[in-house]
Amino acid sequence: MTALPGAPPAMVTAADGGGPGVPVPAVARLWPTGARPVVVRGWEPPATPYGPGHRGVDLAAVPGSPVRAVAPGRVAFAGRVAGRGVVSVEPAGTGDPPLRTTYEPVRASVREGAEVTAGEIVGTLEPATASHCPDGCLHWGLRRAGAYLDPLALLPPWLLTGGPSRLLPVLGVPLPPRQP
Repeated sequence: MTALPGAPPAMVTAADGGGPGVPVPAVARLWPTGARPVVVRGWEPPATPYGPGHRGVDLAAVPGSPVRAVAPGRVAFAGRVAGRGVVSVEPAGTGDPPLRTTYEPVRASVREGAEVTAGEIVGTLEPATASHCPDGCLHWGLRRAGAYLDPLALLPPWLLTGGPSRLLPVLGVPLPPRQP
């Protein structure tokens, strides 16, 4: 995966993820944990298809917490893989082939083929194995066809930085005199 020079994370592209230079649209409307979590482990793309790396991000979360769809879309898979619960959602309007977000370990509360809205609960976080985030985390992944991508690229910049600036009233400062 390569980033366009000076581009925000939403413009990260993958040479093998649906064609060279295909951008990852910032379609997410919230974090899958609801509130902004601590990123326990970031995305580390492997140098080769079967090489070591981290094909997603781990977000600090307490087992039993709700897991939410980050964008509207269709549930592509809800079930168990290698003993862990997994939910995959194809966000709407993300091209052909579509992007696919994955959430694990999650006890699914949705069925394959269901349409979900941004923020809708898709499952409950299950306890992680002792070797993976012993204090609990959600592994959030992103793929386009066979290419693993950085799921943080789905988030608009204001979600990555903590939100837009807000102007507050200044109290205790006298107003200037009115001009005639």
